[in-house]
Order: sequence, then C-alpha cells, then structure tokens
Amino acid sequence: MAAPEKNAADLAAEHTPSAIRNRLSEGPAHSYLRDFVFGAIDGTVTTFAIVSGVAGAELSSGIVIVLGMANLLGDGFSMAAGNFLAMRSEEQLRDRLRRTEEHHIETIPDGEREEIRQIFRRKGFSEADVERLAGIITSNRRQWIETMMAEEHGVALGGPSPLRGGLATFVAFVSLGFVPLAPFVLAYWSGAESAPYIWSVAMTAGAFFLVGALKARFVDQSWWISGLETLGLGGAAAGLAYLAGTALKGVL
Repeated sequence: MAAPEKNAADLAAEHTPSAIRNRLSEGPAHSYLRDFVFGAIDGTVTTFAIVSGVAGAELSSGIVIVLGMANLLGDGFSMAAGNFLAMRSEEQLRDRLRRTEEHHIETIPDGEREEIRQIFRRKGFSEADVERLAGIITSNRRQWIETMMAEEHGVALGGPSPLRGGLATFVAFVSLGFVPLAPFVLAYWSGAESAPYIWSVAMTAGAFFLVGALKARFVDQSWWISGLETLGLGGAAAGLAYLAGTALKGVL
C-alpha cells in the first residue's frame, strides 16, 4: 500500500519559513530503494534459477548448496561492484563537466552569458526577463556553473553515495537470495527428507511477493499488484531454469 497523502495541516507545518530553511539546508535526500529492489530481485531470481535448474536435473542437495552459495557471493559482489562503478562514473562525469564549465566561464565569459540567455529564451521568458535572469545568474559563479551543468548538459548536481548504493545492492542480493537455498541447507545439515524444493518454491514465492509489496510503499502502486508483478517475473525466470535443467539432465 502506498503511503497516504498528508493532510493540509501537516503540509502547512512542513512549509513554514523555518521548516523549509531546515529542509533545504540538509540537501536532497537520496533513495537507495532502486539499488535494494534490484539486488533483492536479482539475488532471489538467480539463486532460485540455480535451485530450479539443479532440481530439474535431479541432482543432489549438496550441488544445489555449492552452486547457490557460489552464486550468492560471486554474483552478489559482482552486481554490487558494477553498481558502485556505475554510480562512481556518474560522479566523475559531474566533476569533469564542472571543470569544463569553470574553464569556459574563465576563458569565454561572454559566450557563456549568451548560452544562459538562450537557455531562458527557449523556456519562453521575455527578453527583459532573460536579461534580468542572465545578470543575476552570472553574478554568482557557483550558480552560473550549476545552471550550465543542469540546463546545458542535463546533469544532476548531486547524487547518491556509490558506496551506499553498492552496499544496498549486495546486502539485498545476499539476504533475499539465500531464501531459496535455506530449505536445502536445513535439509542437508539435519539429514531430514523434507522435500526441500517444495519448501524452496513456497518461500521464494513469498520473498518475491514481499519485495514487490515493500516496493509499493514507496511508489504509487497497489501493494498486491506490485507483489504479483514481481512474483510473476521471478516465477517466469525460475520456470525457464527448471525446464532447462529438465531438458539437460541427461548430460550429467
């Protein structure tokens, strides 16, 4: 269920001059929901795909555990590192563009002022307002550079932490990705015949639905629709892996 809209009194309390000043001084809040959901779904899907493939090939629980754990640690770290490097690259791009704009403003300030004018002309401002805005913006070097970065290059002025994004991906991948393996680990160490694959199917389905339902708390979507959507996508991937394992079980 998506978070309910705030009432007028709560919104008014959050928009007093002091409240606005405090909120803006803290800077924009960066969400790591995308990183967590991406890691959780991929970890659960890939691990359950391995479980389903091995189960379809009718191999032992020991093989399921070995392959599953290798996937959790290896693929989980790979995904986290990839996410970290992608976010780090965006940071480096922002830094390069900032240096470029600083050089342009230092070298050809008149040309950069004309770019500011044309940016606001394209937004539909009158010529008088264009000149007024250009004068205000170019009188503050930092504001001038940030305006050029945002308007000319379409680059966000700040972003989430690459380290936190990578960590969120890894934690979600490993924690949710272990769910399909848990029944096999328990059966292996207890020595009990407890139909681990059936339990794995049930627990993984619950994990898929839970991740989707939790995602719905942060986006404008019904929790059960989001849960079923995630369950359907994850189940399709697992079904393909099971069919592949069944078709190839004679190879081993």
